[in-house]
Amino acid sequence: MTEAVFRETTADPRTQSVPLSHLSLELGHLYMEDFEAGPQRLREHFAQVRPWVEAARAAAAARTGGRRPRISTCFLIDDYFTRFSSPAELVPLLLAEADRAGLVVDYLARESGCAVTGKVPVAEAVAGRIVESPPPGSYGNRPPAAQTGWLANGERSPVARAPQAMKPAAAWQPPRETAARRHSVFLDVELRSDDPDGHRTWSCPFLAAVWQLARLGLLRNEGEPVFVPHPHTAAGFPEDWDELPALVRLNPGADPFAAYRTCSVLPNRFLPVEHAVRVVLDQIEVDQDALRQVAQRSARENAAVPDSVADRVSYVFYAGP
Repeated sequence: MTEAVFRETTADPRTQSVPLSHLSLELGHLYMEDFEAGPQRLREHFAQVRPWVEAARAAAAARTGGRRPRISTCFLIDDYFTRFSSPAELVPLLLAEADRAGLVVDYLARESGCAVTGKVPVAEAVAGRIVESPPPGSYGNRPPAAQTGWLANGERSPVARAPQAMKPAAAWQPPRETAARRHSVFLDVELRSDDPDGHRTWSCPFLAAVWQLARLGLLRNEGEPVFVPHPHTAAGFPEDWDELPALVRLNPGADPFAAYRTCSVLPNRFLPVEHAVRVVLDQIEVDQDALRQVAQRSARENAAVPDSVADRVSYVFYAGP
């Protein structure tokens, strides 16, 4: 007699894979004040970006050993901290200035999608995966990031307390970076802020960390990809930002949005923010199945990918406003 084995389909949750390029190349991550400055500001930005895009493409080609690398471009618009104008007005302006510089924007993303995509609270979910790296010799006397909304890359300087009678005051101690090389570069990152009404605002560095995880194809919700590109087929763009999908594929022939590695070409004023992004990425417990899928596929393609998620992210910072 044979025995049939029945199993609930939900007992083995399946992590869906996503198509992957070799490189996700970000052509800009500008805020509403940049758009408010007019077409000239965008023109200057893309003129600065263009030579570094060529260098990034050449570096990607070198890593593939002469094979044509799959490279997709993207642009992130801030509609989270400030709402200005409309997609109908801004997106054609953006694309026109990119085209003037000889650049093609394959994918357009809204920063608010890094907070919530559809009904998925993306930022909240990523925050729940923070696993803080305790500094050597620490005793757990620091409140966790989930409680404070702050995440550090080491041990903070202890708070001075009033000495008890007849006891000397504790000596001041400097903060210490956990992975310091001879000298510390200590950073304490604000992840969020809550107003008296209970409204939570995620910080720019934290949303930028979510953005990098999305570009690396490592975000899942119950096994399903979170950032799914929506093809743009309409003649124009909507009047309201909420009517624009979180991620739009503008170029039908584009390589996949997510990639083994990312590179962002940004003004140098973003350098402090992106340093904070690395601190966050170093302390995120990324979905293990998603990591395994990337590792297996990159091995089959002979495309080496660093074990550290933060090391898969690179930048070019140009001098400018």
